[in-house]
Amino acid sequence: MKKNFFLAWMFFTILISACGDKPLTATETPTPAATSTPDLCSEAYLPDEVAKVNKLMREFDDYSALASNTPQSQLVTVIPELQRVLRDAEDQVVPPCLLGLKEIQINHMTVVVQTLLAFVGSSDANLVNEGISKSRELHAQYDIEMARLLGITLTVSTPVPTGTP
Repeated sequence: MKKNFFLAWMFFTILISACGDKPLTATETPTPAATSTPDLCSEAYLPDEVAKVNKLMREFDDYSALASNTPQSQLVTVIPELQRVLRDAEDQVVPPCLLGLKEIQINHMTVVVQTLLAFVGSSDANLVNEGISKSRELHAQYDIEMARLLGITLTVSTPVPTGTP
């Protein structure tokens, strides 16, 4: 009986030692740490992302102001800078929540460039005036969309008509 007990004990000892938590021949592979991509449309990141888009709009607005104060014959020096900023805006990668803002921005910039090119080419004055009106409308849409994204309420001031008490 001692002999059977001893054999049973040896069998269980070998069996238990074989059930260790690390196999003898396998190598451990480290578990990669979980990485998360930040949500650029979240409240924490959105202002910075909007600022990146708006930086190009501000640069474009600066060149547009310069163009509006440049003689027609010299606009050929300003238009390439406007086109460069437009291309930069087209190439800029934005999060999905800013696609609408980017689309309005690009439409505005395109209309301004096309209007200036028409003006330099001595195109029909009505066409140029329509382009100016359309670019102002698109810029206002851009401002409204940017304010919406940032949670800002825009107030539009209307001038008081002359002769009104």
